[in-house]
Amino acid sequence: MTLRLALLLAALWWGGISGLAFVAVPALFAQLGSPAVAGPVAAWLFGFVCKLTWVCSGFLAIFWIKKRPSPLTQIQKMALVFIAVGVLAAGVQDLVVAEQIVSARATGGNLKLWHSLGSALVLVQWLAAGASLWRLTGLVRPQQPPAQPIPTY
Repeated sequence: MTLRLALLLAALWWGGISGLAFVAVPALFAQLGSPAVAGPVAAWLFGFVCKLTWVCSGFLAIFWIKKRPSPLTQIQKMALVFIAVGVLAAGVQDLVVAEQIVSARATGGNLKLWHSLGSALVLVQWLAAGASLWRLTGLVRPQQPPAQPIPTY
């Protein structure tokens, strides 16, 4: 996998979470008026972003592992840790917290607790994606100027 593709995937991962958490979901609740209407749409979007996290982070992990000298450098180890944290947060959010939110809504359980935990897990994913993108941008080298200055007339 090339650096450009890895950068694109990291940007998609970070941008997808950013757009969802900071723009789309607040807009849904503001425009649809009722949490009963906006909530299921937001839940579907968060589930979609969890799958996006799994796909993007899987390819990013492959990139970092294939790019390795043996043994892995400290930068590569940290990038893989950020990716693993993002995947774990997405898994807990999608497979545990989302179900608890649905259950709490149906049974009158502690909805505030589960929403807060879900929000914290989205923040963890966003930070992990941002850290992964940041690490990748550190690999980009500026292009070298031409060896001979271009004459001006």
